[in-house]
Amino acid sequence: MTIVRPKKPAWKICIFALAALLGPGLLFSTSRAETQSREKSGAPAANEAFSGPQFRAWMAEFRAEARREGISGKTLDAALRDIMPVKRVIELDRSQPEFTQTFREYLGRRVTEGRVKRGRALLEKHRVLLQGIYEEYGVPTRYLIAFWGLETNFGDYRGSFRVIDALVTLAHDQRRAEFFRKQLLHALRIIEQGHITAEKMMGSWAGATGHMQFLPSTFTGHAVDYTGDGRKDIWGSLPDAFASAANFLSSMGWQTGETWGRRVRLPEDFDRNLATLNQKKTLRQWSRLGIRQADGTSLPQADMEGSVIMPQGSEGPAFLVYDNFRVIMRWNRSVNYAISVGHLADRIR
Repeated sequence: MTIVRPKKPAWKICIFALAALLGPGLLFSTSRAETQSREKSGAPAANEAFSGPQFRAWMAEFRAEARREGISGKTLDAALRDIMPVKRVIELDRSQPEFTQTFREYLGRRVTEGRVKRGRALLEKHRVLLQGIYEEYGVPTRYLIAFWGLETNFGDYRGSFRVIDALVTLAHDQRRAEFFRKQLLHALRIIEQGHITAEKMMGSWAGATGHMQFLPSTFTGHAVDYTGDGRKDIWGSLPDAFASAANFLSSMGWQTGETWGRRVRLPEDFDRNLATLNQKKTLRQWSRLGIRQADGTSLPQADMEGSVIMPQGSEGPAFLVYDNFRVIMRWNRSVNYAISVGHLADRIR
C-alpha cells in the first residue's frame, strides 16, 4: 500500500502524535481488508534459521506442549506435518507501515461511496437474519455490516495464508513468540473440535481468519454455532459469522440503544487538553463547556458520558464518543478504525 506522507506536518498531525494525546496502545492500524489486498503468500523459508535443527527442536517441544493441552496426535499430524515457517510472514511482520495518513485520508480510503452503497444492499439482503441476531445479542444490524465491510470488504479479502503456517512462523520467531504460541494452540483446538480443517483455515499473515477476521483466541472465546449444525463456521456461514461478531461485541459491553458517537462543534475557547479518551464527562457537562452538535444544536439530554477526541488535531473535526466506541476499540485498538466503523454504520443507515 502506498504510504501518503503529509506535506505540511505542522498541521497534519501524524498518528504517533495522536497516540501521545490519547494514551499508550492506541496507534491505529490499517483495516484487514486493505492489508490482505496487498498480501502475497510466500514460499516456505529456506534459510537455516528457519528450517534447521533449531526449528525441528522447537517443533518437537511445541508438539509435546500441545499434547499436554489435549490436542490429539491425529490433529497435530494433520496440521503440522512437513510444516515450515513462511519467510513472507516474517517480512510482513517486520515491515508493517508506520502510517502517517491523516484522519481524513484514512477515513476516505475506507468509507467510500461504493462501500456504503454495497453495505446498504447487503444489509437489505440479509435483513431478516441480522434482525434476529440483533434481537438476541443487541448489536444493531448496520454495525455488523460495517465491521464486515472494513474487515474483509464484505468477504472479498479473507486472507491468502494458511493460518497454521503463519502462526507457526510467528510463534517460532522471537519478537512476539508467547502471544502467537497461544494463538497457535487455540487454532489447533479449533481443528481438534472439527470446526474446520487445517488446509481450509485460511487467513491473514497474522493468523486472523474468517469473514470477520477473528484471531483463534477470539474464536474459541466467542464463536457461535448459530445455524445449529454442530460447527462454528465463520468461514462459510454468514449466520455463524454475524452471530459470532455480535456475541463478541456483546461480551465486551455493547450498550443496546446507544450510538457510538457523533461529530461535534467546539467553542473557540475549548481547552484542547480535554480532548482525550481519558477524560469522560456527562453530556450535560460537555454542554456547559459550549460543545454543540455539528449542526449547531444542543447535545441530546441523555444520561450518558462521553469523551472528546480530535483525530487530526486542531485542524480537523472533533467527535464526542461514548461507551460503544470503546467497545469497537477493544476489537481493534485504533481510534481511526473505530470512527470508520461508526461512520460507515451511520452512512449505511
